[in-house]
Amino acid sequence: MSVDVVTFGCRLNTYESEAIQREAEAAGLGDVVVVNTCAVTAEATRQARQTIRRLARERPEARIVVTGCAAQVEPGSFASMPEVAHVVGNHAKLKTETWVSLKDETASEKILVEDIMTVRETAGHLVDGFAGRTRAFVQVQNGCDHRCTFCIIPYGRGPSRSVPMGVVVDQVRTLALNGTREVVLTGVDMTSYGGDLPGSPKLGTLVRAILRHVPELERLRLSSIDSVEADPELLQAIGEEERLMPHLHLSLQAGDDLVLKRMKRRHLRADAIAFCETLRRLRPGIVFGADIIAGFPTEDEDMFRRSLDIVDECGLTHLHVFPFSPRPGTPAARMPPVPREVVKDRARRLREKGEEALRRHLASEIGARRQVLVETDHIGRTEGFTTVRFQEIVTAGEIRAVTIAGYDGHDLLAA
Repeated sequence: MSVDVVTFGCRLNTYESEAIQREAEAAGLGDVVVVNTCAVTAEATRQARQTIRRLARERPEARIVVTGCAAQVEPGSFASMPEVAHVVGNHAKLKTETWVSLKDETASEKILVEDIMTVRETAGHLVDGFAGRTRAFVQVQNGCDHRCTFCIIPYGRGPSRSVPMGVVVDQVRTLALNGTREVVLTGVDMTSYGGDLPGSPKLGTLVRAILRHVPELERLRLSSIDSVEADPELLQAIGEEERLMPHLHLSLQAGDDLVLKRMKRRHLRADAIAFCETLRRLRPGIVFGADIIAGFPTEDEDMFRRSLDIVDECGLTHLHVFPFSPRPGTPAARMPPVPREVVKDRARRLREKGEEALRRHLASEIGARRQVLVETDHIGRTEGFTTVRFQEIVTAGEIRAVTIAGYDGHDLLAA
């Protein structure tokens, strides 16, 4: 008898999967597999369906419960799958009563999905520790009030809402006291943090409060942010706080101004470049990752080349490349598409550009002294989130000072 959770998508989903497992086990559920889906691309949804079918073949005795963003926006299509016992919405998946109700399979409705656009609060779901991990995610925000033309996520997550600062600080303190060495703050649109809270505190205020009130925490990291929303106190904290890790993943999406306008993004190319230059002055050696979409509707070759060029102009290291995937119900799905073979080719070229940038970064690290948080017997991460491989077996959870001896194309090699 067990509850297993299969997670797709973002770091927020990873965090929520821990809470789901805890709630489902506390409710006394057994022989249940929860599939926590992602809807960011059509491919992510397809992979979730494929996994559901595979799980049904491998574990015919288990009940399969589907939740997450894809379940929220397409509940009927998942409910129609014969392998699926229940479909649970994004708000319901974190409620104790949801999992209690599922204990009696015959008494529960098949679809438990609320109107996510009416949700106005995000509770701080306390996760005491992440099994098998030395890094933990803490949700500080959920939902999004923006309407990028390509994105379905606001309809899966609802409006922007924040976890109160005191709740976040208490949760981080609990994790640190339980042995977590690094905490990653996560959310859907994290730089919008605080707009719905009394006094409208910014993300920078929250970061400062965590570092001030939880001296036990050794490393604090931010997940994806929107650079145009980064507040001055956050920039100052990045420049001054050594325990705030020098790595940011940016939601850039494109490097061409007209494409950015058609995406309904709120920054221009020059804004992204200036942001990275400013952060490098404040925190020399900071490492940037970014999301970039290849083949957005109407994108021509010159527009695409500006996305290629911004990898160098922003000094990006870790790229997440997404071939454009039309999501039904979004404005971009109705725009003139780029031929599919062109989309795939541009994604390939972007990935090659990213691999080139990563190799350049790895080469620049040779001889450097880094503090590496060990994650497994042979793998750890630097302050800049670059993977380090050890020749000998090391102890997960320790932070080890190492000299970088070389790299193998994807990972740094410890001396």
